[in-house]
Amino acid sequence: MAIEIDLISSPKPQYARKPDWLRVSLPIGEDYERVKAKVNTLALNTVCKEAACPNLAECWGAGTATIMILGDTCTRGCRFCNVKTGNPKGVVDWMEPVRVAEAVRDLGWKYLVLTAVDRDDLADGGALIFANTIREIHERVAGARVEILSGDYHGDLVALDIVMDAKPDVFAHNLESVRRLTPTVRDKRATYDTSLRILAHAKSRAPERYTKTSLMLGLGETDAEIEQTMDDARAAGVDIFTMGQYLQPTKKHLPVVAFVTPERFAQLGALARSKGFHQVVSSPLSRSSYHAEQAFTQAG
Repeated sequence: MAIEIDLISSPKPQYARKPDWLRVSLPIGEDYERVKAKVNTLALNTVCKEAACPNLAECWGAGTATIMILGDTCTRGCRFCNVKTGNPKGVVDWMEPVRVAEAVRDLGWKYLVLTAVDRDDLADGGALIFANTIREIHERVAGARVEILSGDYHGDLVALDIVMDAKPDVFAHNLESVRRLTPTVRDKRATYDTSLRILAHAKSRAPERYTKTSLMLGLGETDAEIEQTMDDARAAGVDIFTMGQYLQPTKKHLPVVAFVTPERFAQLGALARSKGFHQVVSSPLSRSSYHAEQAFTQAG
């Protein structure tokens, strides 16, 4: 019998009865324990745990994970994110790329999602570590694909070029929310237009590779704003568009305004596909890296 845990917390009385579709399995099983042990042994961080991702059980159980490099402390304080905020004071572990590549090799992964905390304390925003990690994986694991979920480097396109020169197979950078809500949802240093510029530049540097972005729903956005975000993403050359339900990690974070039904996610997914995206992933529990490898196995 499946063991379920409830990951939803809402301060609003009308949402006291939590939707059944927002229940997931408790992490158990040999594959999950194997991934957990390797991550712990090599002193790696995963966004799966740090951001309290609801798909941890499914992904780790299937032997995949999203590795988070550059430490566990982010220099930004987005109001939706559960990753620790602080000042890493320029500390960088230059051997981390090797440990990540060894984990990919030892666990037999052929598709890795690589992300990082924002590192505004570094001149390049962590671009060189990103690039080194991509190269180490490609050198040590034949045929492995690397998707990166990148920050915005404060809009520094030179830093972005350092990452793109390492040839990630997919470049992802999340808009997170619609234009109107961005100042409330994200750190003040992260702007909607900067994110669009980063995505457009990444696509222009490598037109043959996929670019990707993600949108959280349930924060008060309107249907028109969602569609406009889709259009803005397509205009920036984005190939892959994902949508998922925002879940409040703690009482200190933004409250959930609405729980979007699976049926509505399906409708919005159909709308996104009509815009011409190569791949669309749209469901309450979808996250940016959820089913990421399917971009190479489906036509759109």
